[in-house]
Amino acid sequence: MNGMLTTLRWRDVLDIIVVAALIYRVLTLFRGTRAVQIAIGLGLVGAAAVVARGLDLTSLGWLLDHFWSFWVVALLVVFQPELRRALGWLGQASLLQRLTGGAEQAQVVEEIVRTADSLAARRIGALIVVERATGLRQLAELGVALDALVSSDLLTSVFLPYSPLHDGAVIIQGTRVVAAGCFLPLSRNTQLGRALGTRHRAALGITEETDAVAVTVSEETGGISIAVSGSIEPVADADALRHRLKELLDVAEGPSGEPVGLRALRRRWSRS
Repeated sequence: MNGMLTTLRWRDVLDIIVVAALIYRVLTLFRGTRAVQIAIGLGLVGAAAVVARGLDLTSLGWLLDHFWSFWVVALLVVFQPELRRALGWLGQASLLQRLTGGAEQAQVVEEIVRTADSLAARRIGALIVVERATGLRQLAELGVALDALVSSDLLTSVFLPYSPLHDGAVIIQGTRVVAAGCFLPLSRNTQLGRALGTRHRAALGITEETDAVAVTVSEETGGISIAVSGSIEPVADADALRHRLKELLDVAEGPSGEPVGLRALRRRWSRS
């Protein structure tokens, strides 16, 4: 044991840490999705192949060996949503977003918080999806194109009960509301409780397949929640929502908590 420790180099420690971090990240990406059940099934198939060879079961061994001959293609097809999420996570340019769009994103956060707080007080349901690294163009094209600056007045008017778009989701890209009335894929997680309605299942569904952030307002309880990475978390109030959105969207803050450049941006928006 002491001999192994003396031969351990710093590169070996770094290698172990990187591999452990990657495995942990993969497990968190796949947690709560059908990929877990599929991975268990593939493990059972592999174990059956080993048993077939040990017992000299020629036909079964031949069948399982040919199954593994195209396992790479099968995994790409089966795990396509999870792989897309993983690649989208790797492609996030958090530092670049902080340098180029921090002030604009801060104002977007403020408008979303104001909208959610207002709708929650009146128990009006809403679903707002904020695009990050993974593009949502295909889903946006299925809704009603808006291409308008993000504002609380616009978002509130979309979700009012008499609006024809209130049942769908709003998709935000950067500082623009690109579409409203969008229908999102529902979550495939079979472990979800029946208490979650269609709006919350849609929020989970879009975050299972992409790295988007979804803000939901329940019309039954008036509660606000955030869905990200295939999980949903309630927020206590507007301040908690603001803090969580800034964290997820990489909005830089100054020492006093005021987003960098936000005051100047507010003056520019007020003139537009």
